[in-house]
Amino acid sequence: MTKKKKTKSKARRSGPTARGMGVTPLADRVLVEPLDKETVSKGGIIIPETVDKERPDQGRVVAVGPGKRNDDGKLLPLSVKVGQKVLFSKYGPDEVKIGGKEYCVISESNILAVID
Repeated sequence: MTKKKKTKSKARRSGPTARGMGVTPLADRVLVEPLDKETVSKGGIIIPETVDKERPDQGRVVAVGPGKRNDDGKLLPLSVKVGQKVLFSKYGPDEVKIGGKEYCVISESNILAVID
């Protein structure tokens, strides 16, 4: 009797799942790592983000969901990719903590632009 080998599906994973974080956004959602803001005053003094309590509005894409389905059921892939720097609506994201680090889960419609 011969044993059948079980083959694992090698689905391509992006971002944190590949690094062992175990998080994959669903549908048209994107996991973004907010970028730290350091502001320089007119006098050249660096003001760290902790002083300026505004919510972040820029970040780097860490993981993307598979996309959103249209009315016909066809999967529409997202236009942003892992590693891109994005500008997003300040009050659009949901903030989450994964492994002690803060991230934002954003719907693609709340991403305003890709920054080159």
